[in-house]
Amino acid sequence: MDYVRGLAGAGIGARLRRLSESIDGDAARVYAALGIEFEQRWLGVLNQLALNGPATVGELASTLRITHASVSQTRHSLERAGLVDSQADATDARRRRLVLTAAGRRLVRRLQPLWQSFEEAALELTAETGQLMACLDRLDDALERQSMFERIMTRMKD
Repeated sequence: MDYVRGLAGAGIGARLRRLSESIDGDAARVYAALGIEFEQRWLGVLNQLALNGPATVGELASTLRITHASVSQTRHSLERAGLVDSQADATDARRRRLVLTAAGRRLVRRLQPLWQSFEEAALELTAETGQLMACLDRLDDALERQSMFERIMTRMKD
């Protein structure tokens, strides 16, 4: 950890991964302690489907700001668990829309109070850390404007 901290900016990816693993690990412990079979990677897709209804993998990827491949992998996992199904799009049969199954809807209803607790804990953390989510939003936007790859390669040319 000291090595990563010593790198300051160069260690940002490792630092974010470590924090993400810690938070996801604690979330997994909560689900297990409550006897709920749930994978943290399902959260974004399930939440979006519960909030907004059926959506394509591309729509979910865009909304969640993650890769199409990541949503597609999550979709397969959710389908195997019986929580989502894919159906032909009514306007374009080539596209598939993901929908919550009855089991998926029941799980979301069961998880909503727990997710509210997660939200409250996250808001507490973000307040304690000086508006962390706003900082992460700005980081996300900055990387969208110019990726880390582009920033590094620009410096290598100098």
